[in-house]
Amino acid sequence: MRKILGISCYYHDSAAALLLDGVIVAAAQQERFSRIKHDAGFPSDAIQYCLAEAGLRLEDIDAIVYYDKPLLKFERLLETYLAYAPRGLWSFIKAMPVWLKEKLLLKSVLRGEFSKLSGTTKQQVPQLLFSQHHQAHAASAFYPSPFNKAAVICLDGVGEWVASSIWLGDGHQLTPLTEQHFPHSLGLLYSAFTSYCGFKVNSGEYKLMGLAPYGEPSYVKQIYQLLKVHADGSFVLDLTYFDFEVGNRMTSAKFHQLFGGPPRDAKAPMQQKHMDLARSIQQVIEELVLKIAEHAHKITQSEAVCLAGGVALNCVANGRLLREGPFKQVWIQPAAGDAGGALGAALLAWHQSQTAPAVSPTAEMPTATSADQIQGSLLGPAFSDEQIFQRIQHFNLPHQQLTEQTLYDTVADLLASGNVVGWFQGRMEFGPRALGNRSILGDPRSPQMQRQLNLKIKQRESFRPFAPAVLAEACSDYFELASDSPYMLLVAKVKSAWHLAPDSELANGNQQTLFGLDRLNSPRSSLPAITHVDYSARVQTVDAKTNPRFYQLIQSFAAKTSVPMLINTSFNVRGEPPVCSPDDAIAGFLATDMDYLVMGNYLLNKAQQDPALIAHFKAREFADD
Repeated sequence: MRKILGISCYYHDSAAALLLDGVIVAAAQQERFSRIKHDAGFPSDAIQYCLAEAGLRLEDIDAIVYYDKPLLKFERLLETYLAYAPRGLWSFIKAMPVWLKEKLLLKSVLRGEFSKLSGTTKQQVPQLLFSQHHQAHAASAFYPSPFNKAAVICLDGVGEWVASSIWLGDGHQLTPLTEQHFPHSLGLLYSAFTSYCGFKVNSGEYKLMGLAPYGEPSYVKQIYQLLKVHADGSFVLDLTYFDFEVGNRMTSAKFHQLFGGPPRDAKAPMQQKHMDLARSIQQVIEELVLKIAEHAHKITQSEAVCLAGGVALNCVANGRLLREGPFKQVWIQPAAGDAGGALGAALLAWHQSQTAPAVSPTAEMPTATSADQIQGSLLGPAFSDEQIFQRIQHFNLPHQQLTEQTLYDTVADLLASGNVVGWFQGRMEFGPRALGNRSILGDPRSPQMQRQLNLKIKQRESFRPFAPAVLAEACSDYFELASDSPYMLLVAKVKSAWHLAPDSELANGNQQTLFGLDRLNSPRSSLPAITHVDYSARVQTVDAKTNPRFYQLIQSFAAKTSVPMLINTSFNVRGEPPVCSPDDAIAGFLATDMDYLVMGNYLLNKAQQDPALIAHFKAREFADD
């Protein structure tokens, strides 16, 4: 049996993934263990988890694969700094100590880290291999997909040199077809507007996407002044508007002049201008993604496409690609960012070692419900009821143990009564989305639920939308979606039969047109908590095979309410990653205004908990999101 460990680290979203004879056994991000959001450090905890899940020691591993080629990345940095000398001198001085001490000698650094982890010498560390960044992205997208042949599109900020690429996946083979190089990057373009609107780069892009529906596309023309677009979707940025190559910020004074002022301070109020910018850049990104997809379809002649890279987490663009693009089937890697690169690196090594045609359960065109190979992305650690009970006892928490028969009805009753429930079950999700195992759940019918979750539980901006987790077989009754969406990576419109709000809305008792965030509290549908201001929703479809517990809970809720869906958002609070362990779940439960916590078959009621313990956890300092 061939055992391959993939890792990503030292940039952002470090992770580890383990394959046994090509089968994905475990994968997890380091942030879930360290509790540092987007942790970039060596993924020691994630590696130890992967090994423990398979009952292996590091010495049992046949190969370790890193998701990047540092020498190529160093070459890009040197060429960029030299091209901008002397202006890039300060950035060069800041970057070089880390590169010269660690990243340039990455093989030795990694061997040292693995040696410490396993208690062996550097020489005893298994074979260490390196993939290219976009090669790892492409492998993470194609090999676990349900397709035996497909186009593969990778879009992100930048790897070594490549910022976007198109591949053809066929059996074991991944063939690169076209690529676009740094600095002309779709990811960096979107991140420039993320930064300009006052959000953190590599963290706040989803906030910009959520803000977009409150604005108008009034800046589209100006944005197209920043780039020259070719027919194949490739483009050239006018770099005089940007400063990300060698500066300390994303945008230049010329950019600020074009858009009417300096970047928004993160603590400053949101203005209509920022909503309009968000809407405008979102529209431009969608148009470019469609152009790239048209070209990919033309050069691959494939009817299926796989997506990876950070831009593939833009679920609004994904939804539009599915509706308007040339492909009949779209599959998106659930850990599309750098964390997924760890999995892709391992998959690449496995498939490159194979010579026979790949055995796939499907042809190029499977049905919409064909199973992929990533097991619902439920690849992280699980905790038994015994382990959960030990932690409940440790904190001396009043609790109730439910039987399997009473669990779903009891929790469904609580949800239908307007309670917010933390739901901690089974294996943790791999990737940024909660998919029903590390989730906070609520009633989608409640007009107050979105605001309650955002301000009292998640402690975040009020405009952020929440996703519906809907039984797969009922999805088409509520959403204009012709495909399953198991990984919450497609946005679709709520069907008009459920719409409520007219174009003119009541404000202070008077009929008038509302704009911007004033539209936030005007219900859009009979499911107001999951319907965004533009009548859209980021849909997760849930099936009985992939996640039977979550499926049964939604079924029980449907039996009581006739609504086969729940609000599903990640179990975390501002500035923290989603919870991993029972201790994390207990801390999040006590630190917020969550009403109930369900871990395994154990139910905890907030009203029964010790006020002093609640006060202790609420006193914790949370990082900025």
